[in-house]
Parts: sequence; C-alpha cells; structure tokens
Amino acid sequence: MQTEDYPKLLGDIGGTNVRLALKLSPDSEISHILNLTLRDHAGAVEAIEHYLAQVGASAGPKRPRTGCLGAAGPVLGDHLQLFNAPWGFSIEGLRQALGLTRLRVLNDFTVLALALPHLPSTELVQIGGEPPAPGMTMGVIGAGTGLGVSGLVPNLHGQWSPIGGEGGHVTLPASDDHEERLIAVLRARFGHVSAERVLSGSGLVVLYEAHAQMAGVDAAVLTPADVTARGLSAQCPLCAAALNSFCLFMGTVASNLAVSLGAQGGLYIGGGIVPRLGDFFVRSGFRARFDAKGRYTGYLSRIPVFVIHTPYPALIGAAQA
Repeated sequence: MQTEDYPKLLGDIGGTNVRLALKLSPDSEISHILNLTLRDHAGAVEAIEHYLAQVGASAGPKRPRTGCLGAAGPVLGDHLQLFNAPWGFSIEGLRQALGLTRLRVLNDFTVLALALPHLPSTELVQIGGEPPAPGMTMGVIGAGTGLGVSGLVPNLHGQWSPIGGEGGHVTLPASDDHEERLIAVLRARFGHVSAERVLSGSGLVVLYEAHAQMAGVDAAVLTPADVTARGLSAQCPLCAAALNSFCLFMGTVASNLAVSLGAQGGLYIGGGIVPRLGDFFVRSGFRARFDAKGRYTGYLSRIPVFVIHTPYPALIGAAQA
C-alpha cells in the first residue's frame, strides 16, 4: 500500500467480540487496539464510529482512509451476514458510511491465515511434529463462538494465497464406538452434526449435556465457562469428559484439514478456547488423534501443530491485506 492509504482501519468481527485497531503508517506498529462487545452496538457502522471516537480518530489525521475487516461469516458478494450473530451489512454501504476510499472485508479466518507467517515464534506453543517445511501450505483452525477454518497456500510464484471457506460446518466424524454413540445422541437432538456443533463455546455445553444423557443423569444448567472451569479443576467428571471429547474431536477435524491441504508448513490453532485450556490440551489425546491416520500416520506425525497465543492475531493478518 502507498502512504496515502493510511491510516488504515483493522478489524476482527467475531460472533461475540469486535476487535478494532489502527495502523497509522506503512511502517508503524498496530495501535489503538480496543475490544468491543458486539451486542452493545446496533451494527458495524455504530461500533466502528464508537471505536473511532474512543481513540480520538473520529476526525483529523488519525481518521482512517482505508480498511480491512475480518468477519465471522461467508463473504458472498456485497452483503455479509454474520453466522453466529445478528449483524449484517453491505460492504460498499459500510465503506461509504465510514468515508473510506477502499474497504476489504474477508472471512475472519481468511484474515487469520494471512497472519501466520508473521506471528512471533515466542507466542506459539508447538504440540508435536517436526519443524515446519519452508514455503509449504499452512492450515489454521480455531474454536470460539463458532469454528473457523482456513489455509495459506503458496502459488507458483512463491506468493501466499489465503483460502476463504466454511470448513467449520463439515459433518463431524466419529473415530471410535464411544464417539459413534455420542454423535448418535447429538444427531437425535440436532439432525445434522457439524464440527462446529461441538468445537465451539456452545459446543462445550452440548458435549457436557450429551455425556450427562449417556450417563443417565440430569445435566445442570452450565455456561461454556462453567464447563471449562469444572473440567479443568476435575470438579465435575462430566465436564472433564466434555473437555476430553472436545480435544479428541479437535484432533480429528484438524488432522482432516491438515491432510486435505497438505499442510506440511504447519497446522495452527487459534480461537479463544484452546489457548485457555493450556496444559490440559497439550496433555490430552489431541496429538495422538491428530496422527492417527492409518497408512498416513507417518505423514501426519511430521506436521507441527502450533497453538496461537498472540493476543490479536487476526489484526496482524488484516494489516497484510
């Protein structure tokens, strides 16, 4: 980008939170980062204008001229509708309302994929595998309000191209008899059981309730934070079982993504849930399940998996677009 393209508005619009920032010049650091709650604002224009007022950029030299936003939904034409939240907007309408000369809106995990080569190594926790193969495809998956999936693919000229897809909504596979029974419980309740149905905040509650049903006990009314806290502390065996199932299903779905993409450059895990699980996730059956591909176990076992602990990785990706 040229100097006249700055300041640049950067954004990561999820199903719960809206993270916004500015890049004031081509060589400046990302700054003025604020995290807003989506439900507190009627729409994208209102949230962004509120943000600009908060950081003193409503007018004058800090007012953004261009922007790039990642949004948690499929970007199909001009209209974007968030999948797990009520916001919807016209991209061109948003550009005009904000007075930007250019606005790029991408799927939030497409933006996250753009960040992968730029993430500090000190903010990545590797779980197994070998060093990443230079210049090879990278995959990224992450559970939060929903489940995001993308990849970063090198073209024939050595440049990176991100994938815009909705892989979080693939059908959830079972890897053993126990998971067959668990998915049968979920199928009776929901019909189609997607990966996002269990690999998300609400999915932690769904897994807890399914384990309670299989055990023949009444489930308590719990939030995702409750399930996580009680599972990590071993206070509730059913919550711990839910977390274990979460880690195993993440291993299956991440492995399928890695082998589909040929992600010898590494498989990266973002989102809000896995980093919070910390050592529990590292010690879980995730990596063994990730590698369990029969004749292709050797292929998978070479692929490094990195948990992203960078505070705002999608904003780094937005700065690249």
